[in-house]
Amino acid sequence: MNSSTSKVKRVGDTVEDKCLNIINIILLSILLILYVYPLYFIIIASLSDPNAIWNGEVTIVPVNFSLEGYQEILKNSDLLRGYLNSIFYTTVGVLVNLFFTLTAAYVLACREFMLRNVILKIFTFTMFFSGGLIPRFLLVQNLGLVNTMWALILPGAASVFNIIITRTFFMSSIPYDLKEAALLDGCRHIHYFISIVLPLSTAVISVIALYYGVGHWNSYFDAMIYLRSRIKFPLPLFLREIILTTTAMLETTGNMEDFAKQMRLAEIVKYCAILVASIPAIAAYPFVQKFFVKGVMIGSIKG
Repeated sequence: MNSSTSKVKRVGDTVEDKCLNIINIILLSILLILYVYPLYFIIIASLSDPNAIWNGEVTIVPVNFSLEGYQEILKNSDLLRGYLNSIFYTTVGVLVNLFFTLTAAYVLACREFMLRNVILKIFTFTMFFSGGLIPRFLLVQNLGLVNTMWALILPGAASVFNIIITRTFFMSSIPYDLKEAALLDGCRHIHYFISIVLPLSTAVISVIALYYGVGHWNSYFDAMIYLRSRIKFPLPLFLREIILTTTAMLETTGNMEDFAKQMRLAEIVKYCAILVASIPAIAAYPFVQKFFVKGVMIGSIKG
């Protein structure tokens, strides 16, 4: 067949394309190992004997399977309380975050709202300039939020970055004609937002909920500043305390044999603490993974 179309090679058939694919596979495989292996090492290290970790024998599989690190962590009676507190802070915090983020993004996406560009610029300004830690603490103190759960939730009730992502999603992914038709039929903004916008925004809601949830779950610095009562401490603060306590034991140990034992135990406790704090976030990610790329990218690319 002498047709000109028969002379056109399909994409990927040329030698250059095949070489490029091979290079991409090699580079991506290297990146995969670099990102996955540290997490895998934490898992096998937390299940290995402290002496094996200290001697550098743990590389691929656990050596001399041991749960000593987890047993040391579970000795702390505050661990369960910290888990429950973190679950509470994360759940309530994400709900508050979603409420303010979604409502603010919807208002800023409304074409008929004349001040939307001005307010968006003011919001964006706060991404680059802030009052700092001391003014923020004084504000929280004057509001009477110190040593309350709201001190960990209200100061960060909305992220400007997430508001911009959600606003862009609303403007690019939900046709404006749909809104005009709903308003002509007598639908109010609140009803349109709840009945139409939210059901069509599952992807972006899942993504920003994951962002906020991971942030709340891993947060400990705000708790250190604003909380005074141990009964209100989140999990990361208790885990930090366990690590510091185990490390401090090294300074009070006089016997060299006990010193070496405590040093090895402190090493494995660090790995166990990291894994204990990471499990909920890792477990939640698969449920929103299918929305992750769509939720972030569909609002940034049109057409």
